[in-house]
Amino acid sequence: MSGLDRRGFLAATAGAAAYMTSRPSTARAAASEVAAPPEVQLAGTDIKMSRVGLGTGMTGGNRQSDHTRMGFEKLVGLIRHGYDRGVTFWDLADLYGSHLYCREALRSIPREKVAIMTKVWWRYDGPVEPVAPPYTKKIAHTTIERFRHELNTDYIDMVLLHCLTTPLWTKQLQPYMDALSEAKDKGHIKSVGVSCHNFQAMEVAAECPWVDILLARINPRGAKMDGPVDDVVRVLRKTKENGKAVIGMKIYGEGTLTDKDECIRFAQELGMLDAITVGAMNAQQIDETLTLMAKYPAAPMIA
Repeated sequence: MSGLDRRGFLAATAGAAAYMTSRPSTARAAASEVAAPPEVQLAGTDIKMSRVGLGTGMTGGNRQSDHTRMGFEKLVGLIRHGYDRGVTFWDLADLYGSHLYCREALRSIPREKVAIMTKVWWRYDGPVEPVAPPYTKKIAHTTIERFRHELNTDYIDMVLLHCLTTPLWTKQLQPYMDALSEAKDKGHIKSVGVSCHNFQAMEVAAECPWVDILLARINPRGAKMDGPVDDVVRVLRKTKENGKAVIGMKIYGEGTLTDKDECIRFAQELGMLDAITVGAMNAQQIDETLTLMAKYPAAPMIA
């Protein structure tokens, strides 16, 4: 809530509430013109959510992003627009600072109607080489509790270790993995996994029994990805063969790819992505992605 005094925060929240409770009938009518995304169940889990998620981390870092810099009223309004269109998957992260904004959205959206994914930014906790010290397990426990408090929720659907860049992560981050597993056993987390920014780290994730979900960078042109398209697809296939869920990110190459038809068609026809997450910055971008997903229906998932 940095940068907002109490008066500003209340004003923003009131504005968001007004947006949510006084939607004009014309907006509701327009919603029917954009096809809702299909609902999917993530492989190996009981999590049901829309096939596309709303990302909140454009230019994210230092617990803020382009999304949070929009302010409460605009971002909560954007989340609500997506929900009205059928987007029930929210992609958050501690690094983005987006928890409190989604907490505000949950004031009018039933918690059980959305699936929330967030990520642990373990790099703030100190060195992890060769192995994170045992006390980081306690840090991870308190981080998960903080997440639940910030979101005002009893459980979080998906919690990932954020931005893995080395194949040694299963050794280095074992205390974090243990803490997440214990939270999962308690029902505080439904599933665990990783987001990868390194090809070898992704290869390890594809084979790691601990991983339920792999969040991977994928698009038809290799933009902002961890390796050549064919190599990444090979790893995603192995991930699916091992019964894990795969969520695609950087579908538009972090905004560098302008042929969105090609990008969505590729993601939809790949047969290896349980869902995708897209960092739309306005309602028109949400609607554009949903329209393209309806234009290119998803191919059956590989066995």
